[in-house]
Amino acid sequence: MKSYATALKTIEFVRYAALCAVALSLGTFAASAATLSRSMEVNGAPATVWSAIGAFCAIKDWLPPVGMCIEDGKTPPTRTLVTKDGKASFVEKQTARNDQKHSYSYTFVSSPLPVTNYTSTIKVTSKKEGVSIVTWTGTYTPDSGKEKDASDALNGVYESGLAAIKAKLAK
Repeated sequence: MKSYATALKTIEFVRYAALCAVALSLGTFAASAATLSRSMEVNGAPATVWSAIGAFCAIKDWLPPVGMCIEDGKTPPTRTLVTKDGKASFVEKQTARNDQKHSYSYTFVSSPLPVTNYTSTIKVTSKKEGVSIVTWTGTYTPDSGKEKDASDALNGVYESGLAAIKAKLAK
């Protein structure tokens, strides 16, 4: 009788352990990676456009929600962006830069957005004489259940930033 009771407890323990393993594994499935790319035609040759937007902290001059940009002075640089209302801040690290090809890439170190593994590139290319294309691309993993919030937020940032670049260069 004792071995039967022990066997039942062992089976019960194995079932419990299996259920716990399944429950834990459900929480480890990450949301699928997402990509985003927006482009805008702007007035100016690539070198002219790059001189207006290419500095790592120039983002404060063309991204409407950004009120302040503080660069740490290191190589590669890290910038801290603070929104105009002071309610949010982003810390971003430059991961690549090519001034000859008018591009830089960066990643979020910290962000209030519901994303992880965010990386982005801003690039300026020539379309025709005196006209360039600014392309802003990003990849990220949205937080589970926050896919729409992440997509909406980043789309809004990209679109408002590119529109502001276009307006700035139209002057």
